[in-house]
Amino acid sequence: MVIADELAAPTRLMGGSGSSRPKFKFDKSILGLLPLFLFLGYFLLYPIASIISASIHDNKHHLTFVLYKNLFTGNYREAFIGSFKLAFYSMIVSGILGALICWSVVKTSGVVRTITSSAAGVLANTGGVPLAFMFIAAFGQEGLITKLLLKVFHWDLYGGSFDLYNFWGILLVYCFFQIPLMVIIFTPALENLRVEWIEANESLGGSKLQYFRHVLIPVLLPSFFSACLLLFASAFSAFATAAAMSNGSIPLAPLFIGNLVNGNVIPDQANQGDAMAMGMIIVSLFVIAAYLLLLRVTRKR
Repeated sequence: MVIADELAAPTRLMGGSGSSRPKFKFDKSILGLLPLFLFLGYFLLYPIASIISASIHDNKHHLTFVLYKNLFTGNYREAFIGSFKLAFYSMIVSGILGALICWSVVKTSGVVRTITSSAAGVLANTGGVPLAFMFIAAFGQEGLITKLLLKVFHWDLYGGSFDLYNFWGILLVYCFFQIPLMVIIFTPALENLRVEWIEANESLGGSKLQYFRHVLIPVLLPSFFSACLLLFASAFSAFATAAAMSNGSIPLAPLFIGNLVNGNVIPDQANQGDAMAMGMIIVSLFVIAAYLLLLRVTRKR
């Protein structure tokens, strides 16, 4: 009987109920995040939901998936291929050159490092029409540098196959802000390299080649690939610079979406533009997933 009273005591303390039910307590601190949730809902989730709805309906509001099928044919496929090529080449060139600049920045200190980091931050955020105007004013057919090269070095920049307004010209312009972006996102990975690793390699009799092969490359490779993925996503989705440089003459997915949605070139095809936008969103999701995976591997290291 004493045992029965002892077993019943906890039950009485819990209000006479035989089972304990955790009470939900509302955290008032969530109210501070309510403006952020409203902002994301209105400017991110709602537009995406609208694009999804429009991409699976034709102009007569009939449910269809033909718009997605069109992405794999004709000019729409060429637009995605052009965007993939531009993003890939920009990623390779900017990734390699940016990594070399990062290595030089880490090796320097003082004023040079401060100026380089500040310039990278400014140039990485320079894009759109101002960036296109800068290159046209400098490297256009009547540009300042073009005339300077012709007058001083007797080198006609447009005497050969160079053209600022074709695919390779836009690639050159993209590298202008992609390389500084690489400097910003890859420099912390080089700064986290420990001096102890070099000392340990030397104390164990390892050569510099072995340090690069067995320590430096395995440690930096995930960070380098993740940075390159961000460069790919940045170049793949850029619109304003390419629109100002090419006037829509180069097949790129963002330019096609602009023409379809605006209806200036191809009327009554806004829904096809929404389908292309969903295609770009899907590609971006794959890139982000790969980036997060590499970031997780980097943190484990």
